[in-house]
Amino acid sequence: MKAFEWTNPASVNEAVKMLTVASPGDIDEAPRPIAGGQDLLTTMKDYTSRPTRLVNLKHIPGMNRITLNARGLTMGALVTLTELEEHAGVKKSYPGLAEAAHSIATPQIRNLGTVGGNLCQRPRCWYFRLEEVNCLKKGGSECYAATGENKYNAIFGGGPSYIVHPSDLAPMLLALGATVSVTGTAGKRVIPLNKFFTLPSEGNIRRENVLKNDDIVTEIFVPASPLAVRSTYLKFKERESLDFALASAAVAVRLGGNRSVGDARIVLGGVAPIPWRVPAAEKFLVGKTLDSTVLAEAAKIALADAKPLEKNAYKVPLTQTLVRRALAKAAGV
Repeated sequence: MKAFEWTNPASVNEAVKMLTVASPGDIDEAPRPIAGGQDLLTTMKDYTSRPTRLVNLKHIPGMNRITLNARGLTMGALVTLTELEEHAGVKKSYPGLAEAAHSIATPQIRNLGTVGGNLCQRPRCWYFRLEEVNCLKKGGSECYAATGENKYNAIFGGGPSYIVHPSDLAPMLLALGATVSVTGTAGKRVIPLNKFFTLPSEGNIRRENVLKNDDIVTEIFVPASPLAVRSTYLKFKERESLDFALASAAVAVRLGGNRSVGDARIVLGGVAPIPWRVPAAEKFLVGKTLDSTVLAEAAKIALADAKPLEKNAYKVPLTQTLVRRALAKAAGV
């Protein structure tokens, strides 16, 4: 691990100032905010990240609060995954979000890992994480996963890099229409989550979201919605514990009086560089009563545009199964 400076700001504005020191040419050496550090420290150990300064956010008051009212759910970026999954109000009104938090890693990691950190974690592609490999995501000239060992890589939205975004909270939060509050030298701004993540073909391929070096995520807001009550998150892992999603499905539905679908949101995880929403499948469901035929067709439509690489075609039927089961669970059929 490269040596770094440690700072303890007492406010968000002070933290922003500590992030705005003259940055080196390589963005991976720029100062970084740290909270739980569950992802950042691992990238530092393998030299994927080499920040000259870490700005500790834990001493900033108010960033670890959960507020639930008629408007919706507000979570400070420093709320831990354990606090989120165990919150009684979240489990009742946003069950899919509690399930997504519970699915992450182990209790020890969830006790330290934060909501903001889970949204902002880096890709898990092994070429990206290997210190000796200078892949496209690290400033090199080639995405080795495109033709190499790509079992875990993208089947949607890939190219020129085929990473997948590892967050479990992100698909569920996107399905629930969440927004992210960010503070930087340009001031405060609110970003819809569907505008927060970026594809490798968009903007800077070295980044996964729209944050700048001096930006800090301060809170996440999830509006109150009939969709939220019937939400669920299903995830398939290669190992039963301490693993990232090979594929996942975040689903939220609103049922009408005759139990037909009034509205639906389906977002896939583990299959694309960003949480991947499938509006064609959502549109297909509206007005239909869920049965085995409708569920199977919705799952088929959700994966219709997938473009698997040589070694990850298994993700198509796997994700179809997750979509089918998640819809059935959310709707109670």
